[in-house]
Amino acid sequence: MNTMQQEYDLSRHNSFAFPAICPAFYQPHSLSELEDILEHLTSPFYILGAGSNTLFTEATTTAILQPDFQGITVKDAGDSILISAQCGENWHTLVSFCVENNYYGIENLALIPGSVGAAPVQNIGAYGTELADVIDHVLWYEFASKTIKKLNRSACKFAYRDSIFKNQLAGKGLIVEVTIRLAKLWQANLTYRGLDELPSDATAKEVFNKVIAIRQAKLPDPEILPNAGSFFKNPVVDKQTFETLKVKYPNMPAYMQDNGKVKLAAGWLIEQSGLKGYSTGEVGVAETQALVLVNYASKNGQDIIHLAQYVQSQVLAKFDIFLQPEVRLLSSKGLIELTQPNQA
Repeated sequence: MNTMQQEYDLSRHNSFAFPAICPAFYQPHSLSELEDILEHLTSPFYILGAGSNTLFTEATTTAILQPDFQGITVKDAGDSILISAQCGENWHTLVSFCVENNYYGIENLALIPGSVGAAPVQNIGAYGTELADVIDHVLWYEFASKTIKKLNRSACKFAYRDSIFKNQLAGKGLIVEVTIRLAKLWQANLTYRGLDELPSDATAKEVFNKVIAIRQAKLPDPEILPNAGSFFKNPVVDKQTFETLKVKYPNMPAYMQDNGKVKLAAGWLIEQSGLKGYSTGEVGVAETQALVLVNYASKNGQDIIHLAQYVQSQVLAKFDIFLQPEVRLLSSKGLIELTQPNQA
């Protein structure tokens, strides 16, 4: 099987559906294929999952490595179940597999797009649950030593939409397998708005179906309207900042964090800035969820960048809060960041 293609069109590999050409596209299906590729790969490259959380900001990218290892295994561990999934598996497929086989604990993470291997990098989360809540360990292939390391939950240094894989280990290896631990004694997590409509004795299948219904009602289907889901992270502010804002905006949604800080709803901030449904013609802010930026007809990732910067400037002007992108921004030279403008 040919695992490398040159001058490869990435249109099908990003949910924004932007055309972008990578000089070389590698898709290993096994560890031996991966090692063979790395033996000959000298140029800078980017590790791509399903492309549901990456924006190609230019017409060309770096070389792309997209591991496509497949397989799910299950092991009984007494009072819990260990489920190991290879990095190329689809995340929602794994959630569906668990619910169908009566393994409960990740049903709140249904319909999150992307691959299993990318899930720990971002520490994906939704509806009151984070991957960090259930992860047991990951198997991580280290480029320098050409060996697989087992990293337990604490070693992954999980935080809100963050992990060691985005920081100290960025570019130094890739996740080949993820193992989650699901307790046999299960209780539904219905704390999040929308899920609290369910009865307290709701089944995991009911939670699963409700999450899917909520997501489908609020989030545009990228197959129909190209997008990458939530474009910005929900900002976390100190208690004093929150108290000051609460006086002016008493109805502002807020979620207390264990460390005493407060998480705000980025979508609400964008909506209050008058941008829900805002459009520049070819790109815009979704009409159903202000946290989502959509591509109506653009062929240029810079259009989303300019829109994102406009949203950032409006929210900053109104709330003095700078929204950080959750989506990863890939240029021809590698990852880039949208930084806060210097204030005079």
